[in-house]
Amino acid sequence: MNKMNDFYQLKAEMTRKQQRGLHFILASIIIWMMVACVHATQLDPLMKNLLTFCCTAPLVPIAWMISRFIGVEFSDKSTPFSSLGIILSCNQMLYLLIAMWIYAAIPDKMVMVIAIIFGAHLLPFGWLYSSKAYYIMSVVVSIGALVVGLLYPPIVLACVMIGVEILFSLWLRFENKSKE
Repeated sequence: MNKMNDFYQLKAEMTRKQQRGLHFILASIIIWMMVACVHATQLDPLMKNLLTFCCTAPLVPIAWMISRFIGVEFSDKSTPFSSLGIILSCNQMLYLLIAMWIYAAIPDKMVMVIAIIFGAHLLPFGWLYSSKAYYIMSVVVSIGALVVGLLYPPIVLACVMIGVEILFSLWLRFENKSKE
């Protein structure tokens, strides 16, 4: 029983130090703003899609800068849970292969697919961070992105994602404050 207590204590400590990954969710707001800017242009759809992929590349450096600004530990090397978080994030990279196929096959739906992939990858972080916000937002983002992406152009979806990520950030902030 003592090992289980140690397990949950390590997990809780990592969650506290990393503030439930708030720095990554705040960084995603910036990424979605960049995506919205790209899709507000008159560029060719394939060029917009290429630039959309480029917009996602600086996520980790932006999250690192935000972690420094808000005083969150970027990565907790004292626990194996940090490595688990990296693995949970890396699975998203494999799903981006689907978005790469959509890039040329159905260009006007690529942003939708990226938003669905982003939403779906949040689910296991609900367990990692003991967070209802992650569990619920995983479903809300994935289904919401599908509905909005089918009905509206990518610029609308990108703007909706900005709003959703802001709400998600506020929810995480509330969870972090209520668990202190």
